[in-house]
Amino acid sequence: MSPRLKKKRCCEGQFCGQAFKPVGLPLRKLKQIILYRDELETMKLCDVEGLTQEQAGERMGVSRGTVQRLLTSARKKVAGAVVSGAALVFSEDT
Repeated sequence: MSPRLKKKRCCEGQFCGQAFKPVGLPLRKLKQIILYRDELETMKLCDVEGLTQEQAGERMGVSRGTVQRLLTSARKKVAGAVVSGAALVFSEDT
C-alpha cells in the first residue's frame, strides 16, 4: 500500500531568505537543519500572530492535529539550531 497523498497547505508571504545562520561562519561549515515552509508558517501563525492551533489549521486548510505536529517539529528544529549553533535552511519541499 502506498502512503496517502499530502494535502495542499496554504502558506502566505515570502521567505525572508534562504537560510538563517550564526554570524561570521560560512554556511558550508555549519550543520544544516531543514525547516520546511509549512513548519515556518505554522510557527508564524501560532507564535507570532497568536492564533490557536485550530485557527491556524483553518487558515492553512489542514487539521488541528497536523498543525500540532508541524508546530512541534518546527519548535524542535529552531531550538536545536539555536542551542547547537546550526543553520536553519528554508525549503519549499516537504
